[in-house]
Amino acid sequence: MKEVKVLEIRQSVFADNDRQALLLRQELKEKGIFLLNLMSSPGAGKTTTLLRTIEMLKDRFRIGVMEADIDSDVDARAVSESGVKVIQLHTGGMCHLDAGMTRQGLEGLETGDVELAVLENVGNLVCPAEFDTGASKNAMILSVPEGHDKPLKYPLMFSVCDVVLINKTDVLLYFDFDMDLCREYIRMRNPKAKVIPICAKTGEGMEEWADWLAKETADWRKR
Repeated sequence: MKEVKVLEIRQSVFADNDRQALLLRQELKEKGIFLLNLMSSPGAGKTTTLLRTIEMLKDRFRIGVMEADIDSDVDARAVSESGVKVIQLHTGGMCHLDAGMTRQGLEGLETGDVELAVLENVGNLVCPAEFDTGASKNAMILSVPEGHDKPLKYPLMFSVCDVVLINKTDVLLYFDFDMDLCREYIRMRNPKAKVIPICAKTGEGMEEWADWLAKETADWRKR
């Protein structure tokens, strides 16, 4: 039987993206721009968390936001009400952003006066975790209604994140969610990940999160 040539497309795509991400991260560092990649499943509370974060930090940093969605400009319109610079990114059906797309978004955002840029990635616990966007840090939101077992089911997402926000703690009484067990599962995937329980709606835990982000942004800009 004639031998068939096999080309590992997936590996090639990831390798090329990793190179682009590294280059973008170096460029952002030289410009003093901290880029946060914010990920979660749909409905976990990314935009609500982002809006409260902006309110807490907009007097300390010049903030720019890239809202990534398959379609619509609902989230970008909501963020625009906060007074910060915002741009809507449509992925054309793709379930994630890669480094090249992120670069395009930053160019469209015109980051010359931005110190803290936030990419609100497409709502998905699989694809966004696979592609390095060139971000300075990765954050994800896990909401209480999703269950404490998600670190077991979506290992890559939790392994690539520097911080995990456990959102909607105001409804803990109504769901079978074990906070201690969730922390243990996260440590199994990523011992270095910081875990912060929050409620973006009420503000619980948001100060710790805002302080963490402010410190990381300031440290990144000083290095």
